[in-house]
Order: sequence, then structure tokens, then C-alpha cells
Amino acid sequence: MQPLLQLKGIEKSFPGVKALNGASLAVYPGRVMALVGENGAGKSTMMKVLTGIYSMDAGSLQWLGKDVAFSGPKASQEAGIGIIHQELNLIPQLTVAENIFLGREFVNRFGRIEWNRMYAEADALLHRLNLRFNSHKLVGDLSIGDQQMVEIAKVLSFESQVIIMDEPTDALTDTETLSLFRVINELKAQGCGIVYISHRMKEIFEICDDVTVFRDGQFIAERAVSDLSEESLIEMMVGRKLEDQYPHLDQAPGDIRLTVENLSGPGVDNVSFNLRKGEILGISGLMGAGRTELMKVLYGALPRSNGKVMLNGREIITRSPQDGLANGIVYISEDRKRDGLVLGMSVKENMSLTALRYFSHATGNLKHSEEQLAVGDFIRLFNVKTPSMEQPIGLLSGGNQQKVAIARGLMTRPNVLILDEPTRGVDVGAKKEIYQLINQFKAEGLSIILVSSEMPEVLGMSDRILVMHEGHLSGEFSREQATQESLMAAAVGKQHSEELVV
Repeated sequence: MQPLLQLKGIEKSFPGVKALNGASLAVYPGRVMALVGENGAGKSTMMKVLTGIYSMDAGSLQWLGKDVAFSGPKASQEAGIGIIHQELNLIPQLTVAENIFLGREFVNRFGRIEWNRMYAEADALLHRLNLRFNSHKLVGDLSIGDQQMVEIAKVLSFESQVIIMDEPTDALTDTETLSLFRVINELKAQGCGIVYISHRMKEIFEICDDVTVFRDGQFIAERAVSDLSEESLIEMMVGRKLEDQYPHLDQAPGDIRLTVENLSGPGVDNVSFNLRKGEILGISGLMGAGRTELMKVLYGALPRSNGKVMLNGREIITRSPQDGLANGIVYISEDRKRDGLVLGMSVKENMSLTALRYFSHATGNLKHSEEQLAVGDFIRLFNVKTPSMEQPIGLLSGGNQQKVAIARGLMTRPNVLILDEPTRGVDVGAKKEIYQLINQFKAEGLSIILVSSEMPEVLGMSDRILVMHEGHLSGEFSREQATQESLMAAAVGKQHSEELVV
């Protein structure tokens, strides 16, 4: 089969690093090509070369059988290549329709925008994706998952022959993911080629026909998905076997550190639980169940309307994240780019940002040598891959950014560490490193709350699991009791009272 798009022997270097070293990729009509590899393997760089954001140092790019070199994203888009970025590229203050057709609005012969036509076309795209909202809605009023679906609708509006999807289900519910898969199958039937970049093994085996593996900027293999197992694919990605994906540390938890009684706030209804020293408490539930809202009420980012929080036997009031930090509660956001990191600042500045009081003189001047020493220790401990601590954090891979975000929380020497989707968008190798670090902190007596949409992660790492449904707790399970079936039953509000552990 002749590929629609073929990149061969692509080389791309940046100061101090060779991002692509002889990398290749082919996209075939009517087939979904998975592009997999650890963070930093070169997947994003390859997409930027393909769409003309970067120029290649060597290699060839063939589009519809002809050698081309796109001058930029607009040129590749006009040629028929669409890309759905992992990072949202929307304007919150504009409507859904205005975002979809931004810069290419329908106009009449007098140059006036044909609003009715634009909204009708946008609504048709939303209907195709089975979405419940209409195109008059402001993008800023939508959930992250719905905003991702708007990005997908925008790319569909170009009627591209090749569509690149970079972690498209990262923020989607199961229902939204099914809608996306239905659209992918429609596009395949129309002869479109899809590049599907994902760290989610289950999705690759469910929706993809072929897979291309990158490692350290190099092309490793192209295979039919049907010829592979999850284990053999992971081994190709990381160059080694991952014997235990979820290395649970079996140790008895200590005394109660945190007590939450009847906590209520936006999206949270009368929640009570305890957390012990040296314990990992998993929080499961469907998207929109109130997991993140509970964490934000707990540490002060959302207002508390009712309830009591006790830390080490003393009642605390958290009216702001600063109050949470001051009381030793650290929250690592699920959206590290928006809430967790300052992308233009260096690794060092991001890591020490919330712990500057530990590196400050009484006069307010920084103790630079102590700051550098502490940051250097964390870089080594976390195995953060960066040329130096002065590197802008936006240039690091997703897994390394996440390690810096967690290190920043630990620099404040917390009592309670809340990790909200700590491995979202992180490759299997970096996940294992993050899990090992979590276990290390657990062994040292840190109390950890792990919020995750990945059920195997919650089941694999947690000592105890709480399940949320529509803002309240619908189940509590010991590690021994918890199964995927029991967690899902509680997540949809169908658990029986005898399943609860009191």
C-alpha cells in the first residue's frame, strides 16, 4: 500500500541534544498508525518537522508521492494535514463556532461574516461528535474534556487527508472517548490516514492498525498491532522489560495524620475520611465526580461551605492555597501546564518557587548557593533529564516536567502530598520512576493522596481506595477488597452498602 505521507531518515539537532536520529514514519490511507515511545523519544519533534514548525537537518518528506518541505503549520494544513495538539489551542472568551472557524470565517460578497452559516456548520460538527452543547457556548465555560472535543471538531472542519492526534483522550470521559473512536472509524472508511500518539496501551490495541516505535530519537520498528502484545510493545519502547508496572510498597501505615469530616464545597457533598502516616489513599471515580474539587476544597483553592479538617489532631482552616501550603498540604495539579508550572522559567526557578522561604535571608535576599544545592539534589534524586537547572522547563519532556512539579511540592516539606493524575501524559518508563519515588516518600512516613482516572494505577499503588460519585463518597475499599468491577460499580453509584469498609 502506498503511504499518503512518508518521512525517512529524519535528523534534527538542538544545542546539546540530537532529538531525531534517522527517524522514519509512514501513514497509510484508511489506517491508524500509532506513534509510541517514552517522553523525549522524539515524537513531538517529528510532528513539528512534519508540520513545518521545525526544518529537518537531513532526511526526506513525501506527501502524496511527492517530495515536499512545508514552510509552516498553515502550509501543511492547507495541503491536507490536520493536527490535534495535546495542549489546548483555544481562546476562552470566544464561542465554540468562533474558535472552530477562527481566521477562516464564512463571509458574504460584502465581507460580512455569515454568522448563521458558521454556527450551523459548527453545530453539525458537534453533532457528529455526539456532543451535548451547542456552538454558541463560550469555550471558557466548557470542561477540559469538552474543550478537547472542540479541538477535534476544529480539525475535522478542515477535511484533512491525514490527521495527527496527540494524546487526544487525555482529558476525555469514557463516553467522549467512544465518540472519538467512532469518528476515527468513519475517517478510516473515508480513506483518511491517522497518526495516533498515546501512552495508553489499551487504546493502541483497541483503535490502531499499525504502530511505529521511537526510542531516543531513533526509529525502532513498524509493526502491525495484531502481531504484538502489550508486553512486547513496552519492551520495544523502553529497551528493557518492566517486570512490575505498579510496584506497591507493603508496609503498615502509622497514626492518623489527616481527618476530614463532612466537607462540602463546590462540587463536593458531605465527604468524610481519614489519612494515615505512610499511607497511599487512592481516589477513584468517573470524570466530573468531584475528585479534583474535593482536593481543591481540602487545600484551599475552592471555598469550603461546611465541614472540618484536622491535621495531626489540630483543626486547620484553608481559605487559600497559601493556607494549605502553610499547613503542610501540597497539591500537584492534574494540569501541570496551566496550574503547575511556569513554562518560561527555568527548572531551578520552578522547583524552588513555593519553597523560597527556606532559601531566604531575613532581609528577603535569596541564599542562591543553598537553593542550587537543594535543586541539584532533587534533580539527581528524581533523575530529571535536563542539560542544566537553568534550562527553561517548557523544553523538557512531559515526564521530566511532572517530576519537577512533584519535586517542587516536596521542597516545602509537606505532611500531606496530593497527586492529581500524576502520570497523565507520562510514558511507561517515567511512570515507573514516579511510582518508585512515591513509594520512597511513603516509606519515609509521608501521607499521600493519589487521584487517578487509570484504574490499574489506583489498584496497583494504593493501600486503600475511596470512590466518588456526583460529589460524594460512594465507596471505600481496602487493597484486598478492591477490584475493577467493585470500583466501577461504586463510580456509577451502584455499590451495595456491605461493600463499604467502615
